Amino acid sequence: MVSLENIRDVVNDPRFTYRQRVANLANLAENLLDAPPVRKQCADALEKRIICDMFEGNAPYRPRYLLPDYKKVLDNGSTFLELPAAKNFDDALAFLLIMYSATPSITGYPVYFGDLDSLLLPYVDAVSEEDLYAKLKRFWISLDRMFPDAFAHTNLSPTYNRVSKMILKLERELLQVVPNISLKVDPLLTSDEYILDAVNTVFACGKPHFINDAMMQTDLGPEYAAVSCYNSLKIGGGSHTLVRINLKATADECDGGVDKFFETTLPYYLDLTAELMESRILYLVEESNFYSSSWLVQEGLLDLDKFSAMFGLFGLAECVNTLMERQGIAGTYGHSIAADDLGYRITSFIANWVSQRKMPYCNGNAERAFLHSQSGIDLDLGVTAGTRIPIGTEPPLIDHLRTVSRHHHLFASGISDVLSFDETAVKNPQAVVDVIRGAFKSGMRDFTFNLDSNDFIRITGYLVRKSDLAKMPSARHASTYLGAGSVKDSHVDQRIVKRVMSAESSPSSSS
Repeated sequence: MVSLENIRDVVNDPRFTYRQRVANLANLAENLLDAPPVRKQCADALEKRIICDMFEGNAPYRPRYLLPDYKKVLDNGSTFLELPAAKNFDDALAFLLIMYSATPSITGYPVYFGDLDSLLLPYVDAVSEEDLYAKLKRFWISLDRMFPDAFAHTNLSPTYNRVSKMILKLERELLQVVPNISLKVDPLLTSDEYILDAVNTVFACGKPHFINDAMMQTDLGPEYAAVSCYNSLKIGGGSHTLVRINLKATADECDGGVDKFFETTLPYYLDLTAELMESRILYLVEESNFYSSSWLVQEGLLDLDKFSAMFGLFGLAECVNTLMERQGIAGTYGHSIAADDLGYRITSFIANWVSQRKMPYCNGNAERAFLHSQSGIDLDLGVTAGTRIPIGTEPPLIDHLRTVSRHHHLFASGISDVLSFDETAVKNPQAVVDVIRGAFKSGMRDFTFNLDSNDFIRITGYLVRKSDLAKMPSARHASTYLGAGSVKDSHVDQRIVKRVMSAESSPSSSS
């Protein structure tokens, strides 16, 4: 329960900036209200955190993630914002900054800046290289200073171009937390030169991460984007909510073996997860009236039929290990064929269950949620994110990729695995390119790696700077507080570091 003392603590907390205080006070006010109604069994499971609403708040009044159609508004202008269509590069940059300031999300900041190279490319023909650098640099600095949250995300298109090349150059120069970046990789359109430029950028600042564009288009269509923490959704839509099931806690609740887990325990908690999700969606759509009142919808920049919801899971590794031990079978997730097969049986079961469960206002007439491998929050103690292998127990690179990649095709709205490379990767960047291509060929949806020696730590799907953690307890980026908790309690900075020596590391070359 929220108390006056909680409110007073936020008002007086010297760590928070003004905007951080306002955001925290808004969350407290929202949570003074009753949450959307669910059955007692669902409320009990939420209280025990077997299922989790990601602390989105008791009265959903905005979707968790929005992906406005920025191209449409640049082309047509906005009546609400009283802005004409963009005619040149300066217009486009100013228009986008104004748009971002008027775009809500669960974080209070936009989680999607658009596919910026594609959006800006039509406006740069008459712009010199010198002006492109100067103007885009000012814009890039503005993104970090105006929207200080690492969940703010942009995408880069599969084709190397003037704008994407300049963005990667600026990333290496500025070393900013914002924006988070994903590069869409097409096996034919995306050149090795482009991926190599991006790999060298990761060496400097941990960005971008790499997306299997063909797999994403198969699941979501050509108009999709990665936002926030690797969450893949439709442009012009988004996700109403993200509700997740703690598979470790689910296994702990099972008083039998594997058969009982699949027959009764897992379906029971999947149903409660869906009930919580449905309750929140109905409140958002039918009571808070976001979709009937938002100017973003009225001007065609968002479409309710392009929204879905994210049915998340986490703690697969601990769930598998618990069930293996209970059955008296040796082996753990990531280190045993039997354990890995059980993990895939669990995710396949859930994917099939979710695909058959109707969910209101999701994916148009399909009425289905998207399965999501949830990448964790700072309160997840002793529970591994999504379908990842526990930190500090990761096997060698090829075994690691083989364990996790088999799950990726099941998770249309996002799945991620974070690999940590040592300095040998810097000496062999082409080998990293080969690993990325091989990983996608073997079925991975996305590929992300850290370089152990730079200033950035990839927490789950977002980055924090080690230098910012050293300045705590205060932080300019709201996401730094979350990152600090994950470093302290989940030891995300202690992933086993892998060596990349040559193209022999590619999964496709060893199969």
